[in-house]
Order: sequence, then C-alpha cells, then structure tokens
Amino acid sequence: MKERRSPSAAAQADPDPVALGQQKPEMKGSSQHETIYRAISDAVIEHRLKPGARLREDALAEVFGISRTGIRKVLQRLALEQLITLTPGKGATVARPSAEEAREIFDARRMIECALMARLATRISAVEVKQLRAVAQHEQQALRGHEQSAAIKASAAFHARLAELAGNQTLAPFVAQLCSRSSLILAVYGHSGDLGCDCNDHNFLVDLLEAGDSDGAAEFMHKHLHAIESSLSIDEVVDETPDLRDVFAVYRDAGAR
Repeated sequence: MKERRSPSAAAQADPDPVALGQQKPEMKGSSQHETIYRAISDAVIEHRLKPGARLREDALAEVFGISRTGIRKVLQRLALEQLITLTPGKGATVARPSAEEAREIFDARRMIECALMARLATRISAVEVKQLRAVAQHEQQALRGHEQSAAIKASAAFHARLAELAGNQTLAPFVAQLCSRSSLILAVYGHSGDLGCDCNDHNFLVDLLEAGDSDGAAEFMHKHLHAIESSLSIDEVVDETPDLRDVFAVYRDAGAR
C-alpha cells in the first residue's frame, strides 16, 4: 500500500453530516433553493413521496413560500438527476424506475466497479483508506439512528469515492450517476432500515483494498452489489397525489414563524 494523498484528501477525510444527511429547515437567503431541493429529494428517499406521486408546482410554492418559477428551477434540477420526471402538460411526478432499469443499472455497476476495485487495490494509500472508513462509519451511524436518507446517501458517496480513487476520470462521473440512480431504486424498492447488504460490507471491502487483494476486492464487490439487487422488492405502484402540505409540514411551519 502506497502513502499518497489525493488532491481532495482534506475535503474527503471528514464527511460533512449535513451534506450526506438531512439539512435543517432554513428558508431565507441564497440557500433557499438548496433547502427545497434537499427537502424534496429526502422525501423521495425516505418513502414520504412514493414513485408516481404528483408534485404540483402551486402546492409546493405555497408550502415553501416561494414563487412557482423558483419551484420550477428546483424540479428541473431533480429531473436532471432522474429523481423526478417532467412531462409536458402533466407536470412533475416522482420517478418510478422499472424492474428492467434496476437490473440494467446493477449490471452496469458490477461490470465497472468490480474492475475498478482490482485497480484500486494496487494503488490505494493510507490516507485514502482513512477517508473510506470515515464514510463507512457515517453510514453505520445513520443506520443505527434509523436515518434511511443519510444512510443511502453515505452508501452512494462511498461507492462514488471508490471510483474516484481508482484513478479513471472518465468512469468516475458515470459511476457517481449510477450510484445516484441506485439510491432512488433502493429508496423506492428497498426496505426501511435496510440497505440490502450487511452493514459491515464496506469496512470489509476496505480491509481487502488495504491488504492489496485485487482479486478479493473485485469478487467481494460483485457479491456486495448482487446482494443489494437481490434485496429489492419491485411491485406495481398506483399513482397518487400526496398532500404536500402534510409531507413538508416542518418547512411550512418554519416559514410561518
């Protein structure tokens, strides 16, 4: 194992719980759009907004105390990240990944991430091992605290960071996108309080990388991703129109104070 510090090591060594978890309501200043974005994305991941649920611009604007133009900008960002779907004439709905899409995403992740683990095991540094263990610890703390949103985000951040450390700058952004889409699939079709794998999987993977075991790390990544995919329960869901005032009550009440 080589002693090597990546350019972003300082920023990655201590993951920001706010960035990985749920941000507290703050409806003033330049952070307004970011707060609304996090509120909606967390509601999707935490199953408070289910796949196919309609997101009416007027209701969201009322809840968050912002113009429909502002809400539209947030929805466009969520659409780019494939958390919601924007349909002309129908508006926004929470994305509903299909069973076929879920299989394709996990197939792609196995093909790419397993190969990257074999590469990473030959080049990972002590500093980078520490970074990965910190993210894995944050994920475990979130699970113990029943913070499903934070745990799913930490898991995605862990896998995205692995791809960055492997040194392929072409594949790393693609893996990050796959992880983001996997987070939605896991949130929608997974089980509350369970990420579909053993909570110690990520630490064990880091052990293999630290030991320089290329074959072992690649094989374990394959098993890890297969376990997550196998845990999914994909059922047909009836479209619904949720009470957005109830879903985002904490933000509405914060704005009223």
